[in-house]
Amino acid sequence: MKIAVLGGDGFCGWPAALHLSDLGHDVVIVDNLSRRGIDEELGAESLTPIASVEDRLAGWEEVGGRPMTFVRLDLAQDYPGLVAFLREHTPDAVVHFAEQRSAPYSMKSPGHKRYTVENNTGATHNLLCALVETGLDVHLVHLGTMGVYGYGTAGMAIPEGYLDVEIAADDGSRVEQQILYPSNPGSIYHMTKVLDQQLFAYYAKNDALRITDLHQGIVWGTHTDQTLRDERLINRFDYDGDYGTVLNRFLMQAAVGYPLTVHGTGGQTRAFIHIRDMVRCVQIALENPPATGDRVKIFNQMTQTHRVRDLAELVARISDGEVELVPNPRHEAPENELHVHNETFLDLGLEPTLLEEGLLMEIEDVARRYADRADLEKIPCTSTWTRQQQPGVPASRAAVGAAERTA
Repeated sequence: MKIAVLGGDGFCGWPAALHLSDLGHDVVIVDNLSRRGIDEELGAESLTPIASVEDRLAGWEEVGGRPMTFVRLDLAQDYPGLVAFLREHTPDAVVHFAEQRSAPYSMKSPGHKRYTVENNTGATHNLLCALVETGLDVHLVHLGTMGVYGYGTAGMAIPEGYLDVEIAADDGSRVEQQILYPSNPGSIYHMTKVLDQQLFAYYAKNDALRITDLHQGIVWGTHTDQTLRDERLINRFDYDGDYGTVLNRFLMQAAVGYPLTVHGTGGQTRAFIHIRDMVRCVQIALENPPATGDRVKIFNQMTQTHRVRDLAELVARISDGEVELVPNPRHEAPENELHVHNETFLDLGLEPTLLEEGLLMEIEDVARRYADRADLEKIPCTSTWTRQQQPGVPASRAAVGAAERTA
């Protein structure tokens, strides 16, 4: 297949592009390099050294990889350029990673909130419009998030996208339907993914676009089989308070002797997936597309759930580290349970990489190897969800009441 990987220079996009290229597909990477610009804005680099796009592509060819093309394009801002790209390259499939992916970053300020909505929703809707305008029969695979469901469950395992409901009709009869599982986003970033899934539902219904939406858990790990072949191919390892995912932050903190910072009680339960499994899931989704006229196919792309404090204690035992509780910048319940259905990927052949199998290697081979690049001042999360959480700002009576109701 000819596959366009949008956002192919990013944390998930780059290893996915390499994996698909390694399978023999013709891969075109499209990116506006905004993530590299955010590094400069935040003054926080990846723990691992990231080569330029040109050096990455050259390195891939030098280790025998199938050549990949790079196109610099801003999907949210350059609609004519996007249409021209699709008409020139006529991909069979498009993998859409081209969105700002950090919940804390999306909550930093009004400007960051607006940027996240305009960038993410604009990119997605421009892509859908462009697919309709060009008339190409393209399978769109989108990287969504488990965060569309919210943090927690209603006493049941979260289904893969759709919920069976029974409605009482006016005549007293009962009508059975399937609806999108009710969304409950926990940040502006997660809200954009909710907007994405509504756009997908509409365009699949109205224009018969073939769409797969991957509701992904938190990604951990650094290496895939391909990124190990040359240091120029190494993937990002973000540890800062805005972009560092919780487990990778713990791994880096353990490597440099910094206390493992657990937000709040650590009672939050999250879904996780290793980056090796992430690229395999993208492959499986591409190999099992919906038919024309089908509704959006939704997979829960996760392999395990863990409570945050349990993760911290596990990493601390492995590394002889210490755990420290710090204030939670998020507006969420201090404790939650999370049960998730993920049978589709397992039935299609995914063999999960479990936490217990890979944590020590990540600490030894990645976090400690590059520990000298760590800036410890970037570890704390300074982005808060509400104004009342900011230091020195008294909480309003309404905010306190809302927090108590959430808990």
